[in-house]
Amino acid sequence: MSTNHIDVVLVHGAWADGSSWRKVIGPLKADGMRVVAAPLPLTSLTDDVTALDRVLERLDGPVVLVGHAYAGTVITATRHPKVAALVYVAALAPDEGESAGDVFHRGRPHPLTPKLAPDPHGMVWLSDRDFTDAFAQHASAEDQAVLAAAQRPIGAPSIGAPIERPLWKDRPSWFLVAEDDRMIAPETQRFTAERMGAHVRTRPVDHTPQVTAPQDVVDIVLDAVHDVVTTAHPARTS
Repeated sequence: MSTNHIDVVLVHGAWADGSSWRKVIGPLKADGMRVVAAPLPLTSLTDDVTALDRVLERLDGPVVLVGHAYAGTVITATRHPKVAALVYVAALAPDEGESAGDVFHRGRPHPLTPKLAPDPHGMVWLSDRDFTDAFAQHASAEDQAVLAAAQRPIGAPSIGAPIERPLWKDRPSWFLVAEDDRMIAPETQRFTAERMGAHVRTRPVDHTPQVTAPQDVVDIVLDAVHDVVTTAHPARTS
């Protein structure tokens, strides 16, 4: 199996959209991947998993599924059979019976972590200042402005819904731990990665390495892709 028969599906988290992967998509395609950025409605966990599964249905597979931040919960909750491996990027990875909120609140927050509260419609937004102080503090002013302008709010039902059996118990996983993350505590990321038995890479990056350190994201995704290829067609030994 060559790498050009692998589909890579990139799943954005809260307060982001598919454009947040733009610096990752090009390098992955240049390396022979077929890449799709899956859109999530961010209205409830059920809605988000349904939206992801509809994207997966369109692909031939196998799929390396990549989730950023809240989307770690979404890729954990799907049971789609085309998924061959999971990659978590500064993400939330609940266990059975846990919600994204349970994991998010596990560690001590950074002093600049936004105080999250829903609006009258049950949607949670970030301020422009939150993007510069916590969401993407390593990004350029231009990238911060684009992220803030294009943000998609997340609904409280997405954050509070517990999951059933996590897919990471049944698929190999990789985890990029963001040491300078001010949204999801790095110690929380390390804890979840270790209990998953994930292949872990730790980097001095902020919450959005796909924007501020895209090569780190590309590298870990390619590791997962190559593992899928090798597992499908192991090298012969004499």
